[in-house]
Amino acid sequence: MYDLKLRLIAVLIFCSFFYSSCSKDNDDLLNIKPIVHFDTTTGVKDIDTTKEYDVVVYGGTVSGIMAAAEVIKSGKSVLLIKPSNTALGGMTANGLGATDILNNSILGGFTRDFYKSIKGYYSNSNSWFGGNSGGYARYTYDGDVMIWFEPKAAQYVLRDFIINNAIPILHNERLDLDKGVNKNDLNAITSIKMESGLKIKGKMFIDATYEGDLMAKTGVSYTIGRESNSQYNERTSGVQRIVNNDRNQLPDGIKHFGTEFPLNLPGNGTGDKKIQAYCYRMCLTNESRNRIQIEKPVDYNEDDYNILFEYLKTYEGSTFFDLVPMPNYKTDSNNSGPISTDYVGKNYKYPDANYAEREMIIADHKRYQIGLLWTLANHPKVPARIRDFYKEWGLPKDEFVDTGNWPNQLYIREGRRMISEYVMTERNCTGQIVAERPVAFGDYAMDSHIVQRYVDNNGNIKNEGQFMARTPKPYPIDYRSIVPKKAQCINLFVPVCLSASRTAYSSIRMEPVYMSLGQAAGAAAVLAIENGTTVQDLPYDILRSILLEKKMVL
Repeated sequence: MYDLKLRLIAVLIFCSFFYSSCSKDNDDLLNIKPIVHFDTTTGVKDIDTTKEYDVVVYGGTVSGIMAAAEVIKSGKSVLLIKPSNTALGGMTANGLGATDILNNSILGGFTRDFYKSIKGYYSNSNSWFGGNSGGYARYTYDGDVMIWFEPKAAQYVLRDFIINNAIPILHNERLDLDKGVNKNDLNAITSIKMESGLKIKGKMFIDATYEGDLMAKTGVSYTIGRESNSQYNERTSGVQRIVNNDRNQLPDGIKHFGTEFPLNLPGNGTGDKKIQAYCYRMCLTNESRNRIQIEKPVDYNEDDYNILFEYLKTYEGSTFFDLVPMPNYKTDSNNSGPISTDYVGKNYKYPDANYAEREMIIADHKRYQIGLLWTLANHPKVPARIRDFYKEWGLPKDEFVDTGNWPNQLYIREGRRMISEYVMTERNCTGQIVAERPVAFGDYAMDSHIVQRYVDNNGNIKNEGQFMARTPKPYPIDYRSIVPKKAQCINLFVPVCLSASRTAYSSIRMEPVYMSLGQAAGAAAVLAIENGTTVQDLPYDILRSILLEKKMVL
């Protein structure tokens, strides 16, 4: 079934490009206005920062937005803090348009409402260049929902959702990483302090960031990197060598440059603190009337592409990243192949870094990725057939207009992961263990991008860490995996950096799952307040009934 779905997607990609190319001659191609100032959206203009809120949500991801909306729907007060220099809506609003989901039946609650609203957005002829879909296959493929979309479609839908639900969003503030969390003797957070000195008080707190800063600074146990296979009786944890004939492996003959890469590796399954590579999910277009040419970065470094140049000496193909078709002649372009948009090995320090260090890492990734685009289209060491192909692609004029037409969110595929009393593992994903207190479902493959490059015994540079292992069917995610140990904090939820092994997290880490976990966290926070319980002692049977009433899938 999994392979069949992949084949169907491949057919749809072909059909989408075929139909799109048939309708590019419309004179009114550019009839849709870009969305501006999305990242400063709030549903409430005048925010009282002196009151104690029932729930404080830290993080402007879709998980945080759904959590805040659920609190409001339940009649409690909430404040959502979007940390400075982060992107509202996270990856959903910043290029990840080809949603990572295999079975739409796991979509429920606000999550399904979101994707239904995307379908509604495209049901309006004014949302299409030329006034019609041009036969775009994914418009009708997914029934009442639409899970492939442009970034600005997600932004329009999320903006309306925030405004219609009157979600108060505090901008231009972020947690003081040194002394930002105040707890009482019961291990309950009473307030959090921003870098500006502003204190925000709350009864319950939700960390919905990709980084898990609030969780970490609260004193909750967490880990970074890969466990060994033996720790949780898994198969794909730790070091994972890639066979030579894998499409993501470098061929023999690309030799060692300097001392950047480790020599050899420990055995497969050995744990380490390394994480899979990050990139931007690019939105590109080959529609000349809506295309901005890729410019050479001012801080371009040709040495970043030495492995690429060696690879090109024998590579007979012409593609270096996905061009998955989105509506209106755009793409969701993700890493694909042994050398692509992932900046391998350059993110290891990110999860525990301070703000300044993270901003440097983010800027470095942007420089590398834009430089890669320019290199493929212009560098004389790149064969003409490849240069000619990539010269046709550029940035859409009507996307990300506030950030130079480039996404505002680096794809943080993994960072910190909480360690609570319940740890989701590979055995949950494969159905060998079934979570007893489900609050959401995952269904995507256990999917890791390349983690590192190394030099083998023959002096060849090789990739390591990539794998994709199927999940037989959707699997439940346990409530206990989104709450800390009781001895560490009694009023915190962590729906993004949840308690999971690295292998399990590689499947759970998908945007629709984050949405569902966020709504579940919001509902649980309200229930804990109403019952006067800790998050650990919350009556699950009542929570389950509440979630089912809200049409969530359990």
